[in-house]
Amino acid sequence: MATPPAPDQRRIFLGLLPLPERRFVADALRTETVGGVLLLLAAVAALIWANGWPASYATVSGFTFGPSKPLHLDLSVEAWAEDGLLTVFFFVAGIELKREFTAGELRTPSAAALPVVAAVCGVVLPAVVFTVVNSGSGGHPAGWAIPTATDIAFALGVLAVVGTHLPSALRAFLLTLAVVDDLIAILIIAVFYSSGIRLWALGLSLAGLLLFWLLNRAGVHGWYLYVPLALVTWALMHESGVHATVSGVAMGLMLRCTTRPGEEHSPGEHIEHLVRPLSAGVAVPVFALFAAGVSVSLSALGDVFHEATPLGVVLGLVVGKTVGIFGGTWLAARFTRAELNPQLRWADLFALSTLAGIGFTVSLLISELAFPDDHALADLSKTAVLVGSALCALLATVLLKLRNRHYRELYDEENVDADDDGVPDVYRRPA
Repeated sequence: MATPPAPDQRRIFLGLLPLPERRFVADALRTETVGGVLLLLAAVAALIWANGWPASYATVSGFTFGPSKPLHLDLSVEAWAEDGLLTVFFFVAGIELKREFTAGELRTPSAAALPVVAAVCGVVLPAVVFTVVNSGSGGHPAGWAIPTATDIAFALGVLAVVGTHLPSALRAFLLTLAVVDDLIAILIIAVFYSSGIRLWALGLSLAGLLLFWLLNRAGVHGWYLYVPLALVTWALMHESGVHATVSGVAMGLMLRCTTRPGEEHSPGEHIEHLVRPLSAGVAVPVFALFAAGVSVSLSALGDVFHEATPLGVVLGLVVGKTVGIFGGTWLAARFTRAELNPQLRWADLFALSTLAGIGFTVSLLISELAFPDDHALADLSKTAVLVGSALCALLATVLLKLRNRHYRELYDEENVDADDDGVPDVYRRPA
């Protein structure tokens, strides 16, 4: 009997990965560290491409495709990344918001008070700093919202890499703060950066969102229903004049994030688990690739610290975010019944406040929205976002490493408690 031929073991270039490898890649993309690294690599690639081959970068990012009728979707590659792919990121953010409101820290007012106050102050003070810097004749107050956003992917990625021994409560505080920050950023985009509202398209888009909610409420399953409905709703929202990413947030908020009897995971958790790799591995990096490609030169970097608009962005991120978050939290703990988690110290919170000054994804988006008719000023604002975020990341890394060393020394010195359960007292959650 003839021996059957051995199967061909050659791997097809860019072919579909085997199932175990696909699962490994998807799980990796769900971690903050990998998502932050991909975002950083995309930003670096954008800077290299835009400065090394500027004509090629401009040609690709400006290439237009899509149907022009009836919803004016003949958009450039940059616009598709900004209005289309970033909607996936905001969809995941909407699910995170819903989960925090229904089952997370934001469910109980006492636990949510400090991070909510911190997030609000961390939005208000950067806007005030920017406005003050741009109050003169050469300023551009329209960019006040640029330094108000915290990039959750970058911030959590840095914390995951640096904070090997930091208390888990620090990550929970940052996550809750960033979720509220995202909600405020979404409201800012919807209210202040929407123009020329077309009521017929907005009404149909709201009808699509209502249908999305009713189907989810009724427990109807099937991607073949939700995906086309989501695409139509997004297109109508884009046509209405309201920024299209708002539709992604709205759909995320409409998903049920609580379990019913017999369910292991809620629909929101299940869908977030499926969509997060697409958001972290494709949507956000591609957006960064076509948003962060600004000209970086000694003169451009000099302009960041000499012109009012970019200087306001840098100071808003570095000073406004740090002082706003830390000061707001301290005032709330000092004059209200809210209390800082016993696991944390004020030095931890100050380091975290500097980390929250990393404003990348949403800040780059608002730079485009704030100056739609002045591309040079928008690019200069983006350069300022990169500079301010880099400064915050470096400062936060130093401070977090110091705090991490402190907790590592405590970990080494602490005796295991009387239960001998292997958990040092410094990490024990108080009863």
